[in-house]
Amino acid sequence: MIAGLFRRGGDRRRIVAALHAAVSASARRPGLYTGLGVPDTVEGRFEALCLHAILLLRRLDRLPPPAADIAQDLVDSVFAQLDASLRELGVGDLGVGKRMKKLGAAFYGRAAGYDAALAAADDAALAAALARNVLGGAPDGDAAALAAYVRAADAALAGADLDALLARGDGGDGGEQGLPLPEPDAFARTSIAPGEPA
Repeated sequence: MIAGLFRRGGDRRRIVAALHAAVSASARRPGLYTGLGVPDTVEGRFEALCLHAILLLRRLDRLPPPAADIAQDLVDSVFAQLDASLRELGVGDLGVGKRMKKLGAAFYGRAAGYDAALAAADDAALAAALARNVLGGAPDGDAAALAAYVRAADAALAGADLDALLARGDGGDGGEQGLPLPEPDAFARTSIAPGEPA
């Protein structure tokens, strides 16, 4: 049972790092940007990373121990990466602290909004939250298609037990295969019906 490995320090760090890499790989899939209209910008990539981390955390929240510990370590890993990225961009210590507070508030606000919409099966609320946060009002974005992808991704993760998720962090691929999610391209609108706005 892979969950047993999580209790050992080195294994624990390796598994969380690979899960983080799997989240990042999922957030970088080209179909999110080319098919679903997520802006290919620093902000758009941050939103895609948050979205996929939130989806995995939502699943971990519903699994038995040590899932809660894994979830906390994953959040810590994601925020450590964000902190390091800000520093690489030349933001000073005082600025990093302020920005990290804003990023934390944004992350947890989005988590609450997406979780509520998914739990209530409220596609309109989910699409509105995604349009506001992930798509940022981008003209090429399709909030309904992105919401369909998010709902399918949530359903795919709901079918994964803890060992299956941890295998993503223990499979030797460094998380490069991403999470067990559908392809974003499958949800992109490929054509516009007559009379539909372009």
